[in-house]
Amino acid sequence: MPTQRELLLNHLAPTSDSPIGLEIDRAEGSYMYSPDGKKYLDLISGISVSNVGHCHPKVVEAIKNQADKHLHLMVYGEYIQSPQIKFADQLTATLPESLNSVYFVNSGSEAVEGAIKLAKKATGRMGLMSFENAYHGSTNGALSLMGNEEFKSPFYPLLPETFVVRLNNFEDLKKIDNKIAAVFLETIQGEAGIRVPSIEYMKALREKCTETGALLVLDEIQCGFGRTGKMFAFEHFEIIPDILLLAKGMGGGMPIGAFISSKEIMSVLSKDPILGHITTFGGHPVSCAAGSACLSVIQEEELIQSVQKKEVLFRKLLNHEQITEIRGKGLMLSVQLKNSQQLFSSIDKCTANGIVTDWFLFCDSAMRIAPPLNISEEQITEACNIINDSISN
Repeated sequence: MPTQRELLLNHLAPTSDSPIGLEIDRAEGSYMYSPDGKKYLDLISGISVSNVGHCHPKVVEAIKNQADKHLHLMVYGEYIQSPQIKFADQLTATLPESLNSVYFVNSGSEAVEGAIKLAKKATGRMGLMSFENAYHGSTNGALSLMGNEEFKSPFYPLLPETFVVRLNNFEDLKKIDNKIAAVFLETIQGEAGIRVPSIEYMKALREKCTETGALLVLDEIQCGFGRTGKMFAFEHFEIIPDILLLAKGMGGGMPIGAFISSKEIMSVLSKDPILGHITTFGGHPVSCAAGSACLSVIQEEELIQSVQKKEVLFRKLLNHEQITEIRGKGLMLSVQLKNSQQLFSSIDKCTANGIVTDWFLFCDSAMRIAPPLNISEEQITEACNIINDSISN
């Protein structure tokens, strides 16, 4: 009888030559459990997905209740479906008045693809700008915005008229002109190893986009839904995007994403041609029900209010002499070590000792810290002790 790992390698398309291969039978709260009962404290939340923890009872209840009513009915946008309407209303209530129209999709990459089309149609321009070490997804358009040549060059040709500039570099803002349809920026860069722009830079970027008519698209696929200590990370910078991208922590563990803009901008997708953007499963009723419950949990359990305190605790307790820097905001942190060999050795030891952590695509010498927002202080203390003990000299 083949093992589960053998079946993984034999029948599932690979994403790497050496998958992690951790087998998880169930998950609850901040913990995941192997089939033999070993528990792992999850410090990455499935890459910023399980913001309210694994299998939150209210999210699971919402999923079950909706599944009893109906599943897929029709392609997105044509039928009145109460889970979509309720969730869109909840979302827009948390956002500035100008972000009042929600287009539901299935993932972060799809949100990026929709925003690319929306920006081009709304402005009549072709140019797209992104940043060094940006990650916006792996589909063709999203990959065109990636800020790392090693990952994108094997798939050329990609979209034309795409330009990469440097984050926090004011001189590069001059490259935004009336040929640029949109500037895509992760409000806080994730796969770059958690890079936080300055408030002054973000305000200057917003001003330059307004001046040139380029749309500012903020990608909060990783950093949204309370992860940084605000519901949305752009709130830290006193600016408002023209288009907001969401996914990951949006669905409480279910697949869902969205691009959000004003009704005026979004309306261009409904005509010339009709159905200018369409998705079969976007806004799936079960995913919308889960997302609605997830957002309610974040609000009702006041999860965001404790994020900054938990950040301070991580920064205080992660005190190994080999840690050279801790970057980030809230519970979106990057623990910088000296090199990749030291990092991967430390990650392996953490896993053996019951802590799940990870690295970053474009920063393989830093450890990812992105636990569920409702992780307890006792669990943080436990995790930090194990990480400190696991870091190789």
